[in-house]
Amino acid sequence: MKLLIKQRVFSWSDTYDVYDENGNAKYFVKAEFLSLGHRLHVYDRNQKEVGMIKERLMTLLPVFEIEVGGYVQGRIEKKFTLFRPKYEVEFNGWRAEGDFLGWEYDVYSGCSSIIHITKELFHWGDTYVIDFADPADELMGLLLVIAIDAANCTQKG
Repeated sequence: MKLLIKQRVFSWSDTYDVYDENGNAKYFVKAEFLSLGHRLHVYDRNQKEVGMIKERLMTLLPVFEIEVGGYVQGRIEKKFTLFRPKYEVEFNGWRAEGDFLGWEYDVYSGCSSIIHITKELFHWGDTYVIDFADPADELMGLLLVIAIDAANCTQKG
């Protein structure tokens, strides 16, 4: 099962449309326009909020908390490295490995790769494909990918 995440280019805040592998709208992600730090809300196709990614302020490197149902489910923290980005993932017992800068990485549960993320090139705006081994990981995987993207954007700008 796959999801396609497309960033809207002409938007005042971070906005993403998320589609299933058949091109049907599945989720919508919108940032709060005038908030301190990143606050991204994730909505399902019925416009019900299903999760939020919130930046913790007053940290040296980006730290993001992932909330579902108003409860913090985990966090990701960008680590200091010289060449390749590295993240500490405390979320669902998962770990992420790969080339974050090039957006080619996998998420593991134990020894098994459960999610594969790639960035598609030559698109207007950022476009990512998330490939899930188990459809039950869809929402949590989407929240993790959005959090890592936010951490990359925060570090760059």
